[in-house]
Amino acid sequence: MSDARVEHLTTSGVFTLDGGSWDVDNNVWLVGDDEEVVVIDAPHDAGAITAAVDGRRVVAVLCTHGHNDHVNAAPAVADATGAPILLHPEDRVLWDMTHPDRAPDGDLADGQSVRVGGTELTVLHTPGHAPGAVCVYAPELGVLFSGDTLFQGGPGATGRSYSDFPTIVDSIRRKLLTLPADTVVNTGHGDSTTIGAEAPNIRE
Repeated sequence: MSDARVEHLTTSGVFTLDGGSWDVDNNVWLVGDDEEVVVIDAPHDAGAITAAVDGRRVVAVLCTHGHNDHVNAAPAVADATGAPILLHPEDRVLWDMTHPDRAPDGDLADGQSVRVGGTELTVLHTPGHAPGAVCVYAPELGVLFSGDTLFQGGPGATGRSYSDFPTIVDSIRRKLLTLPADTVVNTGHGDSTTIGAEAPNIRE
């Protein structure tokens, strides 16, 4: 029996891309138990994230994609905890905009498994919002961490560089809508939802 649980905090900062800047609130998700956790996205405030970790071993910092508002605190969190930063290699182009002098420590790949707190996390490559965007699925917990691929109300934004609307819709249809309808979707920004609630919002 897994004692794994999901913990949540919100950090605030600025998203920058294509010469624009936007104030944003980002969700940070921790999955694990009293001994160890995985951090899913490390935006804006390394101190708040390491405080939430509270001395536990950090198995990895998993980056759902390389936009600055999801990775800008990742090196500081990694340095503070000794955890590796893992990113899908197709998002290095975005990562390097924020951290040109610090590479991720490892790659994420579709179908990859990360074990933490007695539960299994599965990486799903879901390009569209970004070429290397991933979601993280915890089947035993009935939870999907969708980054900016799927939100309450539909797909993530595709109006900026390195994004593509048909691609994100295809990713969601093939990789996410096949999950159980009652799967909770914990997003990169805003409120959580479920796969069943979002299925009608995905169009061809």
